[in-house]
Formats: sequence, structure tokens, C-alpha cells
Amino acid sequence: MDVLRIVLLVLLGITGLFQVLLVLLHKGKGGGLSGMFGGGMSASVGSSGVAERNLNRLTVGMALLWAAVVVLLGLVERFDPSI
Repeated sequence: MDVLRIVLLVLLGITGLFQVLLVLLHKGKGGGLSGMFGGGMSASVGSSGVAERNLNRLTVGMALLWAAVVVLLGLVERFDPSI
């Protein structure tokens, strides 16, 4: 069970970092923190509709994978007899 726990923890860290990266790649909708860091000035340089939809799908997929890893890690912790 220790190997499975280590693999899940590494996978949790990797998916979490990718999730942060994907969220930061999204185009700012104006105002808020994205406008503070210059996101509002690049409105004419935005990505196309297809690219934005694909980025949304990838972000949601990564979030679902991260959530699944969290649940699996919780199950491993719950049913591990060595604890």
C-alpha cells in the first residue's frame, strides 16, 4: 500500500500543478485580478473560440482527474490496515 500511496501523492501533485497552469492560461474576462496584471489590455490578442473551448475541456478533465485522485487517496488512507 505504501507504493500506491506514493504514486497517488505524486499524481496529485502533478495534476494540481497542471490545473494551476491551465487556469492561468485562460483568457481574462476583464476586471478582477486578471485586469490588475495586464489581462484587460490584451483583449484583441485573445484566442479563438475553438482553442478556448478545448482549453476549457482540458481544464475540466484535469479537475476531474485531480478529484478522482483525491478520492482514491482518501480510500487508500481509510482502508490501509497499517495505520
